[in-house]
Amino acid sequence: MKSWQRSFTEKKPHKRRILLLLCALVPVLALLSVCLGPVRVAPGEVLEALLRRDAATAAGRIVLYARLPRTCGCLLAGAALAVSGAVIQGVLHNPLAAPNIIGVNSGAGLAVALCCAIAPKAAAAVPFAAFLGALAGVLLVLFIAERTGAARITLVLAGVAVSSMFSAGIDAVVTFVPDALNGYSDFRVGGVANLSMARVLPAFWIILAAMILLFSLAGELDVLLLGQETARSLGLRAKPLRLALLALAAALAGAAVSFAGLLGFVGLIVPHIMRRLAGEESLPLLAASALGGAALLTFCDLLARMLFAPYELPVGIVLALAGGPFFIWLLLRQRGGRTHD
Repeated sequence: MKSWQRSFTEKKPHKRRILLLLCALVPVLALLSVCLGPVRVAPGEVLEALLRRDAATAAGRIVLYARLPRTCGCLLAGAALAVSGAVIQGVLHNPLAAPNIIGVNSGAGLAVALCCAIAPKAAAAVPFAAFLGALAGVLLVLFIAERTGAARITLVLAGVAVSSMFSAGIDAVVTFVPDALNGYSDFRVGGVANLSMARVLPAFWIILAAMILLFSLAGELDVLLLGQETARSLGLRAKPLRLALLALAAALAGAAVSFAGLLGFVGLIVPHIMRRLAGEESLPLLAASALGGAALLTFCDLLARMLFAPYELPVGIVLALAGGPFFIWLLLRQRGGRTHD
């Protein structure tokens, strides 16, 4: 086991309190996200608009067509990216792994760009294309890292190289088909402005299915964290399980990218924080990561919306400002990547 991991059976005395606190925090942030903005909407008006589905008033239109899709997008993308990061870090035994770092996000982004260029009217196919691109990214990085020696820093460097190639592919698609990605700069930075429920809904079903499967495999993930040799000695088929877990993590990240763009660092920051608060046991860790990711992205979107009002930053900029120093700190903790798997 690595120094960054404790035994998955470690008990955290405040684990239940942490989960309850997150369960209370997420709805509060969601309500603030719906209420606050250039035009403030009272909670009573929000409730009336949601219950009556009434878009006749200005407040109703703001809630139903602008704030509600945006808030749902924050909650879904944050939860999906955080759980994806927790699974990837656990399966790869690498604390530096995250969807945006090892090529998952950029692979999904290239697939989204190609899908929009080839079939611009097939909006329902975008999340599935994003999943395939994300899966291709993680498998390619994993193949390169294993062939060159599975040092922690090797995986990160392979991810950076693959991400650069995929990003170049996105640039090429947008160059040849400028209308492939509307609002390309927002897509590249990552943002949830101008979302509609029609864009969010297809990704929601993929995220829901992947979450259910991952939570059902939490026990197997705990065994896998003990090491492949130990897992095999306990009768677990480690390699197929590892690929299945990575595929589900790719589905989560790809679905989030399909509507929120190339958001970074949610899958890196949240699992580390939640691992300290909720422990290593997979089920509470995944639950805490889902809630923490939803809370973090919603909070960052509120900051991006309110700090320079009436001007607005893409939420990806706020995440990068927070996540960049955090990643550097993790690199320094790894002593330049000299520790090998």
